[in-house]
Amino acid sequence: MIRIATYNVEWFDNLFDRMGRPQADDKWSARHNVTREMQLESLGIVFNALDADAIMVIEAPDTNRKRDTRRALEQFADWAGLRAMAVEIGYINETQQEIALMYDPLVLRARHDPVGAPADLGDDFEPPAFNSIYRLDLDTDRDREEVRFSKPPLELAMEVRETGFAFRMIGVHVKSKAPHGARSRDDVIRISIENRRKQLAQCIWLRERVEGHLRAGEPLIVLGDFNDGPGLDEYEKLFGRSGVEIVMGREDPDVSPEMRLSDPHATEALTRRGNQGRTSARFYIDEEKRYLSALLDYVMVSQDLKQGARWRIWHPFDDPVCFNTPELKEALLKASDHFPVTVDLDL
Repeated sequence: MIRIATYNVEWFDNLFDRMGRPQADDKWSARHNVTREMQLESLGIVFNALDADAIMVIEAPDTNRKRDTRRALEQFADWAGLRAMAVEIGYINETQQEIALMYDPLVLRARHDPVGAPADLGDDFEPPAFNSIYRLDLDTDRDREEVRFSKPPLELAMEVRETGFAFRMIGVHVKSKAPHGARSRDDVIRISIENRRKQLAQCIWLRERVEGHLRAGEPLIVLGDFNDGPGLDEYEKLFGRSGVEIVMGREDPDVSPEMRLSDPHATEALTRRGNQGRTSARFYIDEEKRYLSALLDYVMVSQDLKQGARWRIWHPFDDPVCFNTPELKEALLKASDHFPVTVDLDL
């Protein structure tokens, strides 16, 4: 069995110096009331408990003129004693939150392998490269707006060393729908609708890439933080569907079963149309003095990988093993505001 994980680590970048060395000291991390030492040690516990062959790290350490994602994660793997010590990254972004894959080089091969032409160079039926521009009419005014990924998805060609089995993987951090910068109720409505349009556009772009791989008969895993889920907010009613449904291919009855992606947590949420089921993230709402839980993180697989697959959300309260292992439960709460999601596949 091969274990694949996705894990959004809140402000991972703040835990490293410019040489990529983990800073396990008593200075505060970006997490409330958690020192860098506490967060790093908690992450070490969580990553070791996962024991995954590959972890798609969302909000990975930054790459810029002075910092390097690969160097930081390699040193973290060495510091934490992880077998997933190799790192692959894709297009660099300007948000200080990269998308990176950590993997066990004795089990898997991974190579950044982006697909698509630069903007305006491909034909009308080819979705452009993820670091390019996608043009789509977002508001039915017949003018196509320019859509960009602030964090271009990480496209990987993967191979299992022992069997030679080849598959594709796409790591995703889709745009947040939160109305950041709103100063009034009208601002909240306007920004929320604008952000949902952009979020859905990114998911449509991603779905076109998914369809290309599925038509080519390539086994596919799409995983990461979608900042979305069925029934999470009232603005979904305005658009009639969630981004998760679009990427999975579930929103269109004309999509054949073999062209759909599977994630049982997403399927369960679709039947509930709300957030009463499983969750993968937990945020403190300061204005309301309470926690908000949501299902935002997914591991979607093509139908040829679904047989025998086992999914798990490593939730400190909802997963019995995590809840009954005090050290792991506390580590999950201190490490990030998201919890890892894994799938075990017979590859």
